[in-house]
Amino acid sequence: MSEKATSIDLLNLRTPAMRAFHLAWLAFFVCFFAWFACAPLMPLIKQEFRLSADDVAKINIAAVSITILARLVIGPMCDRYGPRKVYVGLMLAGVFPMLGAALSQSYHAFLLCRLAIGAVGASFVITQYHTSIMFAGNVVGIANATTAGWGNAGAGAAQVLVPLMLAGIVALGASEASAWRYTLAASGFAMPFVAWLYWRFGQDCPQGNFKQLRAQGLLVGSGKKGGWRSLVAAGRNYRVWMLFVAYAACFGVEVFIHNVAAVYYVDRFHLTLEGAGVAAGSFGLLAIVARPLGGWLSDRAAARRGLSVRSMLLFVLIAGEGVALLVFSQAQQAVPAVIAMLLFGLFTHMACGAAYALVPFINRDALGGVAGIVGAGGNVGAVAAGFLLKGEGDLHRTFLTLGAVVCASSICAVAVRFKSEQASREPVLTTAN
Repeated sequence: MSEKATSIDLLNLRTPAMRAFHLAWLAFFVCFFAWFACAPLMPLIKQEFRLSADDVAKINIAAVSITILARLVIGPMCDRYGPRKVYVGLMLAGVFPMLGAALSQSYHAFLLCRLAIGAVGASFVITQYHTSIMFAGNVVGIANATTAGWGNAGAGAAQVLVPLMLAGIVALGASEASAWRYTLAASGFAMPFVAWLYWRFGQDCPQGNFKQLRAQGLLVGSGKKGGWRSLVAAGRNYRVWMLFVAYAACFGVEVFIHNVAAVYYVDRFHLTLEGAGVAAGSFGLLAIVARPLGGWLSDRAAARRGLSVRSMLLFVLIAGEGVALLVFSQAQQAVPAVIAMLLFGLFTHMACGAAYALVPFINRDALGGVAGIVGAGGNVGAVAAGFLLKGEGDLHRTFLTLGAVVCASSICAVAVRFKSEQASREPVLTTAN
């Protein structure tokens, strides 16, 4: 793709790149808000369906497991149909399981709907794909990290706002048993509106939409298998699988924390639902600043010392995340726990930003496949953490074990190396303007 943007002008909506930038993070935000709207409501849902700790663990696993498949499929679909069509379709489809969960009358019905809601978590891959093809190498790291960070804040916003929405509905006269259902249904209604915005004002790449460009012979991969070739090509690259593990260690742990933090603060520190929501939400909202910071640091480091330094930065951030998680697991009171969680969250979100600052350089001809596989790694990590919780049976011990695993996983970031000829070319692209 030529004509990529070489700078980020946040107030400029005239260029395709900046429209894609703002549409991508906004779509990501509403999808993640819907995806994690259940988490702060889990104490009430647990009471409603009389769930055991094992049942809650199964719901958390369901929430992230389907996203693995969805992300693997979404990446190649972006290569085939373009990010605009794929994003619109995902947001429109996401409304139905949200309504289904709100209307469910049994644990098993809720579990199936929670499983389906997880598909909107694939929105991350589309966001990263879209900004990767819109922005040049000198700013692609911060473009990816900023859209991901701002969009990812939807999870933190859900932790804070959903309990407030619930309280407002109760104040209007609804019972708690009905209010959580109304709240959950309302949490998905922003997706159709943003889908319309995406269709109306977005385009696939700087030159236009994929369909028209293929018709003009300006874009390769027009056959039905074009997207799947991207997935196969990406799967043959060992660096993709190293990033798969690295992203499992940062984003996977992040998703796990989003799903269990509110319950953890209520059960361990006896906070109210609103207080637990604020504590858990602070972790997610930190992504607004921390994730762009990780991408910015990666771009700046690469401009000074070359492409390979991006991998070393990712290693340091994941290792720091693991150590901070170990500290968080040992907190005995709510205030020290929140402080430790913010430190842990800082490293986690920065590591996520630094990971996707590497993705555009792995294989430009199979970007959708790379983005899909690495993104799926995040959800594999979340599912693995969910099974760890089932095995440990206690969040305190789970956090301790998870911290040690994250520290060990940081080694995979060091293994992401580049051929000397590619590394020598990239500094030209990554020199800051």
